[in-house]
Amino acid sequence: VQLVESGGGLVQAGGSLRLTCATSGSIFSIPAMGWYRQAPGKERELVATTTSGGITAYADAVKGRFTISRDNAKNTLYLQMNSLKLEDTAMYYCAAAPSEDLLPQGSWGQGTQVTVSS
Repeated sequence: VQLVESGGGLVQAGGSLRLTCATSGSIFSIPAMGWYRQAPGKERELVATTTSGGITAYADAVKGRFTISRDNAKNTLYLQMNSLKLEDTAMYYCAAAPSEDLLPQGSWGQGTQVTVSS
């Protein structure tokens, strides 16, 4: 499956953005999807995951601020980001895999840049 992210941009701290991950095929049957991010000079980190059964999980750093969701009818994965902080600045990637533990080795998009300014 091919993934294409969009929705990134420049936003002030405290603001919101919604990232979109469009897929080339049906996501209904994709068992696991997720969002990762990587800031300059830092390791890639998992932000949020969702399963085909609707189970979601979040990194502690984004809990209560970010929401991951999937629209099976539109074959799209979303990441709603609220109350953005400077430390949320990173390249954000979506990923898809047969299971959550295989996400790092799954299909990835090219990323969308999120920059949070003070």
